[in-house]
Amino acid sequence: MDESLRELYQEVIIDHGRHPRNFTKLKDYNRCLEGYNPLCGDRVELYLLVKNNKVINASFQGEGCAISIASASLMIELIKGKSVEESRQLFQEFHDLITQQSPPITTLDNLGKLCALGGVSEFPSRVKCATLAWHILNTALRDKDTSETVTTE
Repeated sequence: MDESLRELYQEVIIDHGRHPRNFTKLKDYNRCLEGYNPLCGDRVELYLLVKNNKVINASFQGEGCAISIASASLMIELIKGKSVEESRQLFQEFHDLITQQSPPITTLDNLGKLCALGGVSEFPSRVKCATLAWHILNTALRDKDTSETVTTE
């Protein structure tokens, strides 16, 4: 990756880490789930409004490192308006992005700004930070009536 692209990606992560989008508790939600990364101390609570198999609205609250917060912020921007199945597919594509050295081109096309987190694959201890919100999302989409806490361990 060339240096100018790496700098742009770092700016995206810093911006979303410092000024996360959709960082609030939804007033109208029907799925809520918390997740925890004991390695880094990240805690994220995800709020979803899912109707007719579609993510109508989403938000989150929590605290954690810039990677964890930026990932949650970028994830929510991407899943709003998507079907549950499309959101699950994005989970898999994001997971591939940060765990594979060369993810498929289609993955890069679908993830947009989330590609900024692709460099996390070079730091295995940070992968759990980047995937926390995604694992929460995957569980919340699968089990709407769960009260478990999702963990990265």
